[in-house]
Amino acid sequence: MTTYIVTFDVKDKTRLSKLKGVLKDYKFFCPIHENAWAIRVEKKSSEIRDELMKHTTAEDRLFVIRTGTEAAWKNSYGEKNDEWLKKYL
Repeated sequence: MTTYIVTFDVKDKTRLSKLKGVLKDYKFFCPIHENAWAIRVEKKSSEIRDELMKHTTAEDRLFVIRTGTEAAWKNSYGEKNDEWLKKYL
């Protein structure tokens, strides 16, 4: 499995809620902050982007990147998320 960071800028609250629901469907997910999540899947970044684009419009922004070998952060969403990020990033 590969870990990806997905960032998004979705103005409409309904579309934003739907997009977050789709991210949760990936099973292995971790919110980093309100508009950035980490997910683990066996897909390419373009496949993830294409799946998520179905729940956005032309005015929304979406970015999917495979994680690398180093990461640093401050104030994750609690100990559970902190441990997830340490393990998979």
